[in-house]
Amino acid sequence: MAEGDDDKDQKTQDPTQKKLDDALQKGDVAKSQDLVSWFMLFAATLLIAVTAVGSAGSLTAPLKNLMANADLVSVDRAGLMGLFVTLGLAIAAAIGLPLLGLFLTGIAGNMIQHRLVLSGESLKPKFSKISPMAGFKRIFGKEAFVNFLKGLAKISIVGTVMFVVVWPQREVIDSLVRMDIEVLLPHSLTIILSLLYAVVAILAVLAAADYVYQYRSWYQRQRMTFQEMKEEFKQSDGNPEIKGKLRQIRRERSRKRMMANVPKATVVITNPTHFAVALRYETGMTAPVCVAKGADLIALKIRELATANDVPIVENQPLARALHATVEIDKPIPEDHYKAVAEVIGYVMRLKGGLR
Repeated sequence: MAEGDDDKDQKTQDPTQKKLDDALQKGDVAKSQDLVSWFMLFAATLLIAVTAVGSAGSLTAPLKNLMANADLVSVDRAGLMGLFVTLGLAIAAAIGLPLLGLFLTGIAGNMIQHRLVLSGESLKPKFSKISPMAGFKRIFGKEAFVNFLKGLAKISIVGTVMFVVVWPQREVIDSLVRMDIEVLLPHSLTIILSLLYAVVAILAVLAAADYVYQYRSWYQRQRMTFQEMKEEFKQSDGNPEIKGKLRQIRRERSRKRMMANVPKATVVITNPTHFAVALRYETGMTAPVCVAKGADLIALKIRELATANDVPIVENQPLARALHATVEIDKPIPEDHYKAVAEVIGYVMRLKGGLR
């Protein structure tokens, strides 16, 4: 148990998206059963409020007929079977649609918390499910204690609400046994709906609080140690597809950054069509710095940007080819090319001076 606590303390990193996706595939999701129960109770209340009058009307006739003619009911097998079938069909017609609504609401209550999950992970045999120690921790652990406290709180709160709602109606409830069936059902419906409205309202607050707790507990379980983060990064980085995608992204970013520096160049040296190298030089710099270089289509783009931004373009085939092969982006030119580049930059400076 100490090792488990230590491991939990080391989980200081927020889970990655891959970690969350893996948990979802295994069926490990943030789920509040209280929220599902609330959805079903809310749907039941709504269905009762909308369909209860019609359902009560459809049940009133057969029940009233049964009570009025109870002495005429045959008690043999055929008579009782016919009675059960008649009442069963009447009840099924009255509650069939509400039951279907409850079934769909139960599914919706789960799907609103997480997307649909089809996983057989929970069906796989695990030693922890039959381990006495694991069973002891499930019964007497923190989660079980929290569920016990939640159960007590719900019973206390809901019981109090029910008492507050029902107590003023105690005299009406006492008189229900003496009412005619046609009066009994509307009175019962009024009391039941008042009770359901109050319970739904208070359970909405409890269900929301339980969902927040369940989500935070689930998120804490998904947290990762620093070592797990490193291992996941290694696995992802070792994937050829991911590595290729990362290289592509890095190349595109580097190319955009390089092209953005072309307008700042002092001169662009070309081959004239196959290579282009953009150099920047300012007074006080030790040596000119390469801000962009490229071949073929990239060289063409560099020349277009240079022309659009009035950057001088100098054709020098040997120097362009040599610089393209030896100089790195954002690095000074090699000493071997100082003289040749100095002549080009001197020419550009004289040209700019003559224009001024």
